[in-house]
Amino acid sequence: MRTIKEVDLTNKRVLLRADLDVPLNTKGDITDDSRLRAALPTIKYILEHGAKQLVIMGHIDRPKGRVVEMLRMDRVAVRLMKLLGRSVYKLDDCIGKGIPRGEKIILLENLRFHPEEEANDEGFAHQLAAYGDVYVNNAFATCHRAHASMHAITKFLPGCIGLQVEKELKSLDLNQMRKPIVALIGGAKLKTKIPLIQSLLVRADKVLIGGAMIFTFYAAQNLEIGKSLCDYNYVMNAKIMLNNEKLLLPKDIVIADYEDKQAGIRTVPYNKIPKKSIGLDIGEETVEVFKQELRRAETIIWNGPMGYYEKPPFDRATNELAKFIAELECNKVVGGGDTADAIHKLGLANKFTFISSGGGAALEVLSGKKLVALQALEEQAS
Repeated sequence: MRTIKEVDLTNKRVLLRADLDVPLNTKGDITDDSRLRAALPTIKYILEHGAKQLVIMGHIDRPKGRVVEMLRMDRVAVRLMKLLGRSVYKLDDCIGKGIPRGEKIILLENLRFHPEEEANDEGFAHQLAAYGDVYVNNAFATCHRAHASMHAITKFLPGCIGLQVEKELKSLDLNQMRKPIVALIGGAKLKTKIPLIQSLLVRADKVLIGGAMIFTFYAAQNLEIGKSLCDYNYVMNAKIMLNNEKLLLPKDIVIADYEDKQAGIRTVPYNKIPKKSIGLDIGEETVEVFKQELRRAETIIWNGPMGYYEKPPFDRATNELAKFIAELECNKVVGGGDTADAIHKLGLANKFTFISSGGGAALEVLSGKKLVALQALEEQAS
């Protein structure tokens, strides 16, 4: 597919789909503008390469097709102005609005205020396309969604990918990563990680498993898992993957009482979980084993926390491994989502080679799948 560097932007109206889904506090203030900062290189490239006008579109959160005042793009416009040092004119809707003459940078209202966006409605996409001569997809985190501003719009405008999407695809390309590759995979549900683990068991050298998904693997071995989370529908998938010697499961588990998760906290062997307890983190012995494996890596891929990291003390393994990996001299790639949040909260982001801006999209790329929004651009180009 074409990149923005292959497109002549001179005197063109450029319609940019950006990743503007910033986290907000209860007052509606932006708590982290890293996604906006990641969009800056593409925005500046467009402005510096002769574009007549730049129209930026995106979404915040999931308003479910209705107007939610707190999710308006006003604060995004203010933050972009601060980051760019230039005026940004914000419209109060994303379709059917005229743009005043002389405005160089325009920001459209939250796309998801219209249900047609997530429905991939062609009529809605056609209205968005009226704002541009060239379409640039720079919203990697949404590239796995067939939404109107990502997918249907490619039927109405010549398109390309922006610098952020190009960087994501290169950084997540397993074929270009230095070996040996050690993958650290966590998270709650095995269901969502099966394609990723299967891909890594072929292409990586070691796959270390943490998070609540471990209990589905234990169930596949007919072990007692107490009240721990388990994807019982995927026990057979786990059983099959257990035959691969690259897969490494925890040997000890931090448990607590199911009724009161701040009581009865202790570490037990993986095969000694009491019936009325719940597993909430991996144990210290496992952390040390994982460190030994990680030391051997030339590339580390990390996707998913090791435990119930939102609630101390079950964040210990995730935090300890994050600090350990941060100090290693190797290629360190983080697949977005909760793992990225944990690393940012620890102030370690600058210690990692690459942190993806999109959890779900990164998961699909690492799983060897094609992203539907980028497939649409490829089909357009062909």
